[in-house]
Amino acid sequence: MIESKVIHEITPLMGKDVLYIAERRKKEFTYPIHNHKSFELNFVEHAPGVRRIVGDSNEVIGDYDLVLITSPELEHVWEQNVCTSESIHEITVHFEFDFSEDSLFSRNPFNSVRQMMNEARKGLCFPLDAIMKVYHMLNSLCTIEDGFYSFTQFLTILYELSKCDGARTLATSSYAKVEVASDSRRVLKVKNYINEHYRDEIRLADVANLAGMSPSAFSRFFKLHTSRNLSDYIIDMRLGFASRMLVDSTHSIAEIGYSCGFNNLSNFNRIFRKRKGCSPSEFRENYHKTRIIV
Repeated sequence: MIESKVIHEITPLMGKDVLYIAERRKKEFTYPIHNHKSFELNFVEHAPGVRRIVGDSNEVIGDYDLVLITSPELEHVWEQNVCTSESIHEITVHFEFDFSEDSLFSRNPFNSVRQMMNEARKGLCFPLDAIMKVYHMLNSLCTIEDGFYSFTQFLTILYELSKCDGARTLATSSYAKVEVASDSRRVLKVKNYINEHYRDEIRLADVANLAGMSPSAFSRFFKLHTSRNLSDYIIDMRLGFASRMLVDSTHSIAEIGYSCGFNNLSNFNRIFRKRKGCSPSEFRENYHKTRIIV
């Protein structure tokens, strides 16, 4: 195993603090890739061209970006990349809420927030209409002097975001080490099977039989519940595990490809580049280039 080069950030939240809110107006992003125990909601505007990395997700953002991260192990960074803006505006909120069964947040009014927080273990990116809905509340958050009112406003922001449509997860489940879950027992059964057998050849007929359905009926059913066809889901699962191995191990590219279910190196390289925008070796190099040892 290679030595970890991700900064584990110690956030300024103290024992009895609820929120840490930081607003920055700057010309560039310089902070290295990191993770931290506290949850984070990060808003960025006027920074088109910045590269956002969350786990194995690597995207260039536009004029507005809002991401929620609730996993202490999921590394993330906003890199300058090709951004030339001189009026970057960033608001970062760190918070630690107890979502255990005995907490206030386990009650019915917080159902949608609780579900959103669970999704955000893989990083959750919000669409523009959701950002605009909470834009003014985010901007005024730093100006509220009373801690109670800033807390209730932040809760309102979370609630509004939890009710929006179109939010999407960023890192893959396999990379983020998040257990799969589903409202459908059949889908959950299939996902668990794929998670255990992703290294092997997985046939449509076999998983359809596992779900007690015909192949054609299962294909429609799986696409309805996951928004992906079976082959794409399997590829994404394999790529998630492969990306994690590229970061966490010194195995060769070929070894990683074969161990994650790809039948040859050229196929692994081709699919990885198509989905990730870079080759496996470039992913490994770029990932480590952004890290420093502490």
